[in-house]
This record gives sequence, C-alpha cells and structure tokens, in this order.
Amino acid sequence: MIALAKFVHIAAIAIWAAGVVSLPGLYVQRTHVEDRDALLRLQRLVRFAYVAIISPAAFLAVMTGTALIFLRHTFEPWFSVKLAFVGVLAVFHVLTGLVVIRLFREGEVYPVWRFVMATVLSAGVVVTIFFVVLAKPAIDLAFLDVLSEPGGLGRLYGEFNPWTKP
Repeated sequence: MIALAKFVHIAAIAIWAAGVVSLPGLYVQRTHVEDRDALLRLQRLVRFAYVAIISPAAFLAVMTGTALIFLRHTFEPWFSVKLAFVGVLAVFHVLTGLVVIRLFREGEVYPVWRFVMATVLSAGVVVTIFFVVLAKPAIDLAFLDVLSEPGGLGRLYGEFNPWTKP
C-alpha cells in the first residue's frame, strides 16, 4: 500500500512540477503566433495541458502526499520546510492558471523577462523541494516551539499586538 502510494505520489509530482516549469515556455510563444488558427491551437494546447494534465496531477500529488503523511508518520522539521515549498509551488500553479485565462485575449503578450523569471523561480522551488526530501537536512526550528506550548501563540503575537490585554 505504501509503495503504491509513493509511486503515484512521485509520478504525480513529476507531472505537476514539469508542467509548472514548462508552461511559461508555451506562454512566450503567444508573441510569435499571428495566424488566428495557430493562436486557437496554442490556446487549446495550453488549456488542455493546464486543466486536463497538470491540475489533476497537482491534486493527486497533494492527496497521495497527505495519505503518506498518515501512513509514514512523517513529523520532522524538514517535512515542515518541504510543505512550505509545496505551498509556494501551489501558489505558482494558481498564478499560472490566471495567466492561462488572461493571455489569449486580444493584444496580450507574455514578455521574455517574465518567462525567464517564472521558469527560474518555479524550477528553483522544485529543486529545493527535491533537495529537502532527498537530503532530509537536520533543521532546528526551536524558535517555533512556542507554537506547541499552551498560550504560546498569544505570547508570540502579544509582542506585535498594539492593543493592551484587559
């Protein structure tokens, strides 16, 4: 059961990560397409990739990852760091979807600098996730121990709260 969940998780992550990293390359082609039929084909390709392949892979990666948390009891500091970067990848995924909606309107283009920035940032996040998962570095999150103490969040927040407590 665990081996099957891991296999599906890794396959889904590979598809999701490859999609988020590669979609900006398709976006930048919007500038070079002038024929209306070619533009519609590119739009169909991008939407199909995002809606039918990348988004289901993201959902499957998150669901199998959640199942693996409970199957493997992974509660280590490196895992919290990994989940933070997975959250960043999810934000990139949503932003990519917003670009899909906007990009194919009349007169819209995807600048090369944005393509480079999106590709480098998303690839960096994916590589960081892989590094954290494979290396499992010893990370000291002692400053977050206050969150597991009774009243710790109030004590932490109290320093930033401008209103006094009655």
